[in-house]
Amino acid sequence: MEFSLGSSDRLVAQRPLVLAVDDNEDNLVLIGFTLELIGCAFITADTGETAIALAQKYLPDLILLDIMLPDINGIEIVTRLREDTRTKKIPIIAVTALARAEDRTNILAAGCNDYITKPYVVDDLELILCRYLK
Repeated sequence: MEFSLGSSDRLVAQRPLVLAVDDNEDNLVLIGFTLELIGCAFITADTGETAIALAQKYLPDLILLDIMLPDINGIEIVTRLREDTRTKKIPIIAVTALARAEDRTNILAAGCNDYITKPYVVDDLELILCRYLK
């Protein structure tokens, strides 16, 4: 969690910022609802290129990343974010329909910090978010 000086010169906690990336609007709405419930601010992207640009501009505290996007896949996004000194330490959680054991292995090997499959239980997503946003 980040802190900044408030107008009264005391530390004020800011809401963690999460970048949610998914090309399905319904998925983004559900993720947004979950993020609001746990007190996070969020921005969204529906393409890989937009996700990379937003991550570099806003340096979110965490990224929720769909792996199958229309322009570039999530593995390429992770690779590019991990190569950038500004974004390489941002936790990235894959949120994907790819559910085979080898998919999980490949996604984590590419640099994602964690993995959750679609359809997911909102409580499971909340647990993962809380783990990385302490």
